[in-house]
Amino acid sequence: MQNENGTFEKVMETVSKIESEVSKHIIGQKEIIRQVLMCMLAGGNVLLEGMPGLGKTRLVNVLGKVMGLKFSRIQFTPDLMPADVTGTNIIDRESVEEMFRFQPGPIFSNIVLADEINRATPKTQSAMLQAMQEKTVTVANTTYKLPEPFFVLATQNPIEMEGTYPLPEAQMDRFLFKLNVPSPDFGELKDIIKLTTTNREDKVETVTNAEEIILIQKAAREIPIAEPVLDYAIRLVIATRPDGEGSPEMVKKYVRYGSSPRGAQAIISTARIRALLCGRYNVSFEDIKNVAYPSLRHRIFVNFDAVSDGISPDMIIDGIIGDVKIYQ
Repeated sequence: MQNENGTFEKVMETVSKIESEVSKHIIGQKEIIRQVLMCMLAGGNVLLEGMPGLGKTRLVNVLGKVMGLKFSRIQFTPDLMPADVTGTNIIDRESVEEMFRFQPGPIFSNIVLADEINRATPKTQSAMLQAMQEKTVTVANTTYKLPEPFFVLATQNPIEMEGTYPLPEAQMDRFLFKLNVPSPDFGELKDIIKLTTTNREDKVETVTNAEEIILIQKAAREIPIAEPVLDYAIRLVIATRPDGEGSPEMVKKYVRYGSSPRGAQAIISTARIRALLCGRYNVSFEDIKNVAYPSLRHRIFVNFDAVSDGISPDMIIDGIIGDVKIYQ
């Protein structure tokens, strides 16, 4: 067993390799790649929201290959049933002792891409809840453990609201991050065209494996965080609540519900990973500010006044960060 600094150095080296290899096969989106990686290495699930054709599916596919993990894709549609996700018991005609045998569904994978998750009915969406939170699946009174590590990366299209079922608050809270995928600029779009309209296809190199990912997750939890930095993260989360003591006026005016305790957990766990990516052994105030947006934007539910005034959750987080003071 290496000493603590040696372990952290090895972890930082592996994380850097993953980020570098993924960036070779995804044009642009550097911040999105880093944030998805931070979330996965913290053991969480990611919700990617963006227009069609921005490479969300490709990003997940490349991540699976680079990390040496089993990857599966579920296309969510209105007629998708829970058993299509979790699996079901089937008749086993070859078995003498047992008539029924459990046939695992596509959720039994390391990385599960839930494509257009808001197109499925609430009944099917709820089939993901246990898996996302407890890493298990229950079918016919039997609970099955999912493989480790396990991540759900879900996508949804923000503009096609017809025929969709918005995710309920309980399911939104199961996602560690919500990321808004931006459209490429001129230079990035030009590079995308060059890469995708020719016969050249670079091979994706695997730089790690499931066992090493689990070790990285454990090592990241040991990254120290100073008491003032921890307090600052907690005060940011409390400031999202309109009934909280000392909440900013903007929050009291525009927020219906603030963040749950999972918001604070998301900020701390991913801030530790960001510190590693930046080559540090400790969490800084800047780490907390950086991860506050993807950790809280889907946990802040605005009221009608905010919608009518064009106030978004990100604008509210801007106001909270500007209002909550840092105490060294």
